[in-house]
Amino acid sequence: MPKTRMPLLKEDKPSKRMSRKITIILLLLFIALLAVIFFRSSVSKITAINFQGDKYTSREELLTASGLTIGGQFFAVSGDSVESALTGLKTVQEAAVDKKFPGVINISIKEFPAVAYELDEAGSLEAILSSGAAVSVKDTGIAVEKPILTNWKADDPYKTKLCQALADIPNELTSDISEIVPSPTLSFPDRIKLYTRSRFEVITAISLLKDKVEYLNQVIENEQPGLIKMLEADSYVPFHTEAEDSGEDADTQE
Repeated sequence: MPKTRMPLLKEDKPSKRMSRKITIILLLLFIALLAVIFFRSSVSKITAINFQGDKYTSREELLTASGLTIGGQFFAVSGDSVESALTGLKTVQEAAVDKKFPGVINISIKEFPAVAYELDEAGSLEAILSSGAAVSVKDTGIAVEKPILTNWKADDPYKTKLCQALADIPNELTSDISEIVPSPTLSFPDRIKLYTRSRFEVITAISLLKDKVEYLNQVIENEQPGLIKMLEADSYVPFHTEAEDSGEDADTQE
């Protein structure tokens, strides 16, 4: 009787694909564990928040607007979002965020310039920025060449337009203006009166101020104090005419 040979049974071995899957799973778990440990450690936290250029805006206002806090997640901070939030403040014109690992956030602030001053209801002096925002000047000091705004209502839309117009005019062309008062009419709802340190009185409109201010300075430099009108047409009338001066001299001689 012929002998029959029994086939040898192969040992079950784990497939290479299965081994690769297990390795990947273990690696992912290890990475996840490291991530949890890292984000719970102090290395991933905000340790310092530095502002530069903030003259009129307090640190508390900037922190509140930005949403940043010491101990917050450093990697969760979006520079674009912080910049957008800060420029939402009426005092901030531009903001730039610089993140430095580990944990340091530096923010450069460019504020709207001060274009005038005003007394508040309590009699305290405030700086009026080109955005129309009013800020205290207790800690910042004042620039003597800026005009004082008088009799303006806080919600007057022409007040903001005036501040924007002043911001667009070089300082040397407005340094002689000491006071600006609203003086609206039906024809010119944005009409204003200006008083200069050289004792001129000026009537013009906010919408015309930028185009007319060079004429104003020409008259101030070459004429005696008087009334200047800069509306649809420009005119100048001295407060004291030569005839009046001659009459006064004759009375003195008598």
